[in-house]
Amino acid sequence: MPFTLGAEYAGIVAADSPIPTGCPYKPGDRVFGQSQGAYAERIAADWTQSHLVPKGMSLDQASGVFLTWPTSYEALVGRGQLKPGDWVLVHAGAGGVGLSAVQIAKALGAKVIATAGSPTKLEVCKRFGGADFVLDYRKKGWQTEVMKITGGRGADIIYDPVGLIRDSLKCIAWKGRAIVIGFVAGDIEKLPLNLVLLKNISIVGLHWGAYLKYDETRIPEVWDEIFKLFESKRVVPVVYPEVFRGLESIPRGLQAIERRDSWGKVAVRLRDDDAVPDASAKL
Repeated sequence: MPFTLGAEYAGIVAADSPIPTGCPYKPGDRVFGQSQGAYAERIAADWTQSHLVPKGMSLDQASGVFLTWPTSYEALVGRGQLKPGDWVLVHAGAGGVGLSAVQIAKALGAKVIATAGSPTKLEVCKRFGGADFVLDYRKKGWQTEVMKITGGRGADIIYDPVGLIRDSLKCIAWKGRAIVIGFVAGDIEKLPLNLVLLKNISIVGLHWGAYLKYDETRIPEVWDEIFKLFESKRVVPVVYPEVFRGLESIPRGLQAIERRDSWGKVAVRLRDDDAVPDASAKL
């Protein structure tokens, strides 16, 4: 059987769409969501796994929202118990989840230190994320800089999609919360549990996809808060400036991600005409 790649999308409900009973959408509505096989000009999407695109948001922006933004919100608020005034250390702050985490933390009153691996991406963290401070995590001693920036307190929340929890325990605050988002670096860490005890810290994970099975009632609550943030204009989805056009551009887009050339969310625009303007899928 053929298999079509792609998981996230944004587009317009087709005029000939067989709208199922209970579906609130109508032909012409701009929607975004999750559907296997999103690398296609037309997809059959589950309406329960979709939302209307907020006013003022482009389809390019919306195509990368469905997984990234609830992951960051629930990680920081639901699992990290974020409070105004907290110091938040966001690793890989120029990436898709990283930029959303930086923006959400700032919007909710936290002070943010973002890390990245190049001068360009450090600037992205400040310009598009609004990070208060930025650090290169490739440079030795970045933990010492975190302690200096926080006045010796350390970070109250560590947001880590990379695999830097172990190193970050050197600069976590008393009763701090370390949140495991992923392991982009490729290594599953072994952690010194004596530090968990001595610093009274919590290490928690966030797998947003599992909420559909284990905590379904939390999902609409998270989305309500995210849409409020979008409406307030305090947060804005960030798309990598180079938009890849057409199915034939997908390999180039994936290569840009693999080479770590990109930042924010990378979008591929599958249709670009008057009938379906800016129809996009997220790489």
